[in-house]
Amino acid sequence: MSDMLKSYRFREERESDWRKLDLILTRAENSGVKALSDEDMMALPHLYRQAVSSLSVARSISLDQNVITYLEGLCTRAYFYVYGARTSMGERIAQFIRTDWPEAVRGAVLSTILAALFLFGGAALAFFLCLQDMDWYWTIHGQNFGEIRTPDATVEQLRSTIYTEPGDIGQDRLTAFASFLFNNNAQIALFAFALGFAFGIPTAWLLAWNGINLGSMYAVFWAKGLGYEFTGWLMIHGVTELFAIVLAGAGGFVIGGAVAFPGRKSRLASARDSGQKAATIAMGCVIMLIIAAVLEGFGRQLINSDTARYSIAGTTLVFWLLYFYLPRRRSGA
Repeated sequence: MSDMLKSYRFREERESDWRKLDLILTRAENSGVKALSDEDMMALPHLYRQAVSSLSVARSISLDQNVITYLEGLCTRAYFYVYGARTSMGERIAQFIRTDWPEAVRGAVLSTILAALFLFGGAALAFFLCLQDMDWYWTIHGQNFGEIRTPDATVEQLRSTIYTEPGDIGQDRLTAFASFLFNNNAQIALFAFALGFAFGIPTAWLLAWNGINLGSMYAVFWAKGLGYEFTGWLMIHGVTELFAIVLAGAGGFVIGGAVAFPGRKSRLASARDSGQKAATIAMGCVIMLIIAAVLEGFGRQLINSDTARYSIAGTTLVFWLLYFYLPRRRSGA
C-alpha cells in the first residue's frame, strides 16, 4: 500500500510536466518542428531534463513499471529533438534558399500586392502630377543646388547621368546617383519591414513616399524624351531592388496585419506567430539588395546598350517571378 501511495504521489507531482512534453513532441512529430511556438522551443529542453530526472528516480525506487515504460518512451522521443542530428550551416542556407524563403513569399501574396500598390501607386501619382506641373517636383524634392537631375537640366545633362564610359567626367556623377538610389532603397526596405508592427501604417507611408520620389524623378527624364533610356538604366538593377522593397513592405504588412487583426490570440502572440514568416522574407530581401548592388555596378560600368539593359531587366524579372511563384515540391528532408 505504501509503494502504491508513493507511486501515486510521484505521478501527481510530475505528470502535468510529462503531459506538456508529450503534447509538444506530438505536435512536432505530426507537423514538424516549425509548428512549435517560441515557448515550446524554450520549454522543450527543460521538460526533457525533468522527464529524465523523473525516470532516474522512478528506476531507483522501483516504481510502477508502467510509469517507467512511459517515461522511457517519452525521454527517447524527446532526445531526438533536443540532441538529434543538426544540419550544417551550408545545409541550412540551402534549405532557406531552396524552400523557406520562396514559401514565405508565396504565403504573403496579398501583402505583396498591397505593398506594390503603395509603392507604384505613389510613383504613378507623382509622375502624372509632375508632368502636368513641374512645380510639384520642387515641392517633393526641395531645392538642391548640387543636383543636376532636375526639370531645369538640359537633355544632354540628363543623358550624361545614364550613359558614360569609364574615365568620363559624368562617371563620378553616375556613381554618386546610383549609390544614393541603392542606399536610399536599402533604408526604405529595412524600415518598411521594421515598422510594420505599428499596424502597417508607417510601412504604407514609406512605400508611397519612396514611390513618389521615384515617380517625380522619372517624370523629369520622361519630359525630356529620355523615359525609355532612363527606364533601361534603372531597371537593370531596379527590378531586383524594387522587388526587394515590395517584399520588405509585404513583411511589414504581415506583422501589421497580425497586430491589427489578431483573431482569438493576443496581439503579441499573433505578431510573434507571424514574425517568423515576415523575418524570413526580410532576410531574403537582404540577399536581393546585395544582388541589386552587383547588377548596378555591372550595368553602370559595362553596359550602355538599351537593348542589353532591357534584356537583362526582363530576364531578371522572369527569374524572380519563377523563383518565388513557380510551385515546387518540398524535399523529403
